[in-house]
Amino acid sequence: MTMVKRLFRCVLTLLLLAAPLTAMQPPTGAARDGFVPLDSLPPQEQLPAAPLLIAAYVFVWVLLMTYLWSIARRLGKVEREMQTLQRRSPGGAAR
Repeated sequence: MTMVKRLFRCVLTLLLLAAPLTAMQPPTGAARDGFVPLDSLPPQEQLPAAPLLIAAYVFVWVLLMTYLWSIARRLGKVEREMQTLQRRSPGGAAR
């Protein structure tokens, strides 16, 4: 039974590694001939990168700031709870 499992794993691994090769498409048209300058592409095939890049950076920064704000809020809540517990404990006021 172990040999069958190993064989199955090997076949599955080979299939998963070969999957990207089947997804590749051969170049067509002018791209097959070599480098095509951006100026010679039709307008519908030109992709403005700056707005997309800025949007991606804004998205990541907003996500990061939201995460940090969430951590700071939870940390403040834990600190308040610790202070409350310290006041309620018998030796808490002496410290």
